[in-house]
This record gives sequence, C-alpha cells and structure tokens, in this order.
Amino acid sequence: MALVGKTFPDMSVKAIDEMGDAFQINVLKQAVDNKKKVCLFWYPKDFTFVCPTEIRAFQDALGEFEKRNTVVIGASVDTAEVHFAWLNTSKDNGGIEGVTFPLLADTNRNLSSQLGILDVVSESYNEETGNVMIEGSYVTYRATYLIDEEGKIFHESVNDMPLGRNVGEYLRLIDAYTHVQEKGEVCPANWEEGKDAMQANRDGVASYLSAH
Repeated sequence: MALVGKTFPDMSVKAIDEMGDAFQINVLKQAVDNKKKVCLFWYPKDFTFVCPTEIRAFQDALGEFEKRNTVVIGASVDTAEVHFAWLNTSKDNGGIEGVTFPLLADTNRNLSSQLGILDVVSESYNEETGNVMIEGSYVTYRATYLIDEEGKIFHESVNDMPLGRNVGEYLRLIDAYTHVQEKGEVCPANWEEGKDAMQANRDGVASYLSAH
C-alpha cells in the first residue's frame, strides 16, 4: 500500500546513538516539531554485507542532508545493543564506527509492520498451539521515506535485499520537493538543482518541451 501523500505514523521507537545513549524517537515529531525534513532509511540487518555500504554512504552525505534542513535516521529490527556493537566495530572489520546519526531499534516490529515493509511470505495460525507461524525472514526490505516539515510522506521506495541504494537520488528528490515548495513549479524528468522547472499547465509543459 502506497503511503505517499499520507502523514507518517505517529509512533515512538527506541533508538541509539554513537555514544551508546538509548532514547525514544518519534519520526513524525522529528519533522513537525523541528520543522525539518526527515530521510528515514531501513536496512535488513546489522553485521551484514550491503547494509554497511549504505549506512556509510548516508554518513558521507550527512553534510549535504543537513544543508537541506534534513535529518537522517537509520532503522532496522535489530536491538539497540546490537546496533551499538556494530557502531563500535571498525570499518576494516565490516563495522560502522564513525556513524553519527541515530539508528532505530524496531525490535517489536510495530513501526515496520505498520509501514508494510517486512519480508513476510505468508502467515498461518496453528490451532493446536495458538501460535502464528510466519514464513519469510521477518526483517525489513531496504525501504526509504522522505517526510516533509508537516509530517507528510513525499517519497517512498523499497529495494529488495541485494540492491543497494543511490544516496544521491534522495538528495535530488529533496531538492526537487523544496523547489516545488518554494517556487510553486513542478520538476520534470531528470531535474536537478539549477535546471529549468515548469508551470503545471498546458503552456508550461509546451514551453518546457520546446526548449528541451
């Protein structure tokens, strides 16, 4: 189910930072209360393979997100303690030491379930035991949410487990959305900061296409 255009769920989740401090983060309130955009990215598991490359890519681009008034938050269903262990593992050993943005620990899967991003192939109910049996890894796909200052989701994307993200694309999307907010124009295909946008009407698209 697409969530673009909807308000991000109002839910607090345990998180941890690079100092080992545990606290609660409400992503919606991070956006609304601080009047900032939020880039929330989910990854499957700590101590894995594609995940640290993505986390480090977001860290490398953190200054660019901050220039755009955007908070970066990582998330998985691992515990805060496992997050902290990974944060204390060096790059040479496959770790994410040096990462400074917070990591959500959605261990009860309340938020990831509401977003519908868990790898669940099927569920079945065992009447004898009263248990629900789940087929699938029950970890999240590589989902990314961009949330505006009012708490509205203006972008969501989900990659399968083996496919790493292009962090630069999220910066481009933030630039485009900010342009729409500030200029009232819409952004055509492959738009980048400094390029022509257009008015959302017949004359606008005709003028744009004739010039390009």
